[in-house]
Amino acid sequence: MKSTINLGYLFFLSVVAALGGFLFGYDTAVISGTISQVTELFRLDALQQGWYVGCALIGSIIGVLFAGILSDKFGRKSTMILSAILFSTSAIGCALCVDFNQLVVYRIIGGVGIGVVSIISPLYISEVAVAQYRGRLVSLYQLAVTIGFLGAYLVNYQLLDYSSSHSGVAAGWWNLVFVTEVWRGMLGMETLPAILFFIIIFFIPESPRWLILKGREKKATDILERIYVSPEESLFQLAETKSVISSESKSEWRLLLQPGIRKAIIIGVCIAMLGQFMGVNAVLYYGPSIFENAGLSGGDSLFYQVLVGLVNMLTTVLALAIIDKVGRKKLVYYGVSGMVVSLILIAFYFICGEFWGISSIFLLIFFLFYVFCCAVSICAVVFVLLSEMYPTRVRGLAMSIAGFSLWIGTYLIGQLTPWMLQNLTPAGTFILFAVMCVPYMLIVWKLVPETTGKSLEEIERYWMKS
Repeated sequence: MKSTINLGYLFFLSVVAALGGFLFGYDTAVISGTISQVTELFRLDALQQGWYVGCALIGSIIGVLFAGILSDKFGRKSTMILSAILFSTSAIGCALCVDFNQLVVYRIIGGVGIGVVSIISPLYISEVAVAQYRGRLVSLYQLAVTIGFLGAYLVNYQLLDYSSSHSGVAAGWWNLVFVTEVWRGMLGMETLPAILFFIIIFFIPESPRWLILKGREKKATDILERIYVSPEESLFQLAETKSVISSESKSEWRLLLQPGIRKAIIIGVCIAMLGQFMGVNAVLYYGPSIFENAGLSGGDSLFYQVLVGLVNMLTTVLALAIIDKVGRKKLVYYGVSGMVVSLILIAFYFICGEFWGISSIFLLIFFLFYVFCCAVSICAVVFVLLSEMYPTRVRGLAMSIAGFSLWIGTYLIGQLTPWMLQNLTPAGTFILFAVMCVPYMLIVWKLVPETTGKSLEEIERYWMKS
């Protein structure tokens, strides 16, 4: 049956949900510009500094544990509203906190928001999207994450410049937040997109697949008719979803133990966790430190990090354009192969660069090549795969399990990277990242089906038969 798609409406729904990804990226990246100021103000020791950086990740782990359960019970839209409230509370609280303990509490609240939105936003986009556009629409979420990273770097730079040029000019709360303790302004600026996200969510409908699951077929049909335009096609999609759901007679938790679904969950956990040990977050979190260890000044290392963020964002735009044409698995094959090459070249630079007098520009080129390969492959593909792999009845719960694994991996790599750089040396660390690419590629090659162009119901039937 040939579909008539209201692509503009689909794009609007996806962009609204993807704004949660922007908040994810901003909240994650903004911390890099505040560490030295917060450390100096509150006289933090090394352990407290690590806690300040990592506490939001603890919140993220908490968020993903409850996100799926909340979304399956109360709906995808209501759960996104909750995440917007959490982001707003965190941003305002961080800007106005009176001591370090309050700052940590509000950072954890923001982390919970990150965990919730990292599950619900791509899940919502996946459930409203049609098969032929689902990859690029879900990839809007990852694009928004990269824009959030870049936005945080630029806000940090601009506010730091403002505080330097207005020192001692004003008094009062404005002076406190944007001049004398500018880290408050960096963290607090997240309030603006968080409030926008909260408001605009009320202009989108609930996921039609969730409504069907809850027996609210009339409302689901109205939404499907806005997406597909044709009443016949919307009724066909309604019947397809009902057919798959009706075949799932087991409870949500028991369905997770069904062989095919259990296999899908194990695969999702593996690709979510392994992806963190291929170096991407080590580069995004510790890029400036790595560049400084290579002998660059602090200013040059910050500039290099902005370039990393820019390439990350622009490459995600490319991935968004080609993911439904090239296919999920091919992107992984090409991208991860390039990651292995670039990681080996980075390791080679740290081994021989100083001895051979190789310019630091080559290190930048190797890093940018790595970010390009990563952004066009695993970063673009992982949220697409996780959002489309699981049955409707357990999709939120299963994504929470995969998301929990992803954030555990993120937390571990955040804690272990400084240790690895010190004890394994930078060269050994990047060789280890290259080695971890191999099992990821094998899992995608042997165990993950190509889902490009398939409906969620077709993918669901594949796993149920496995």
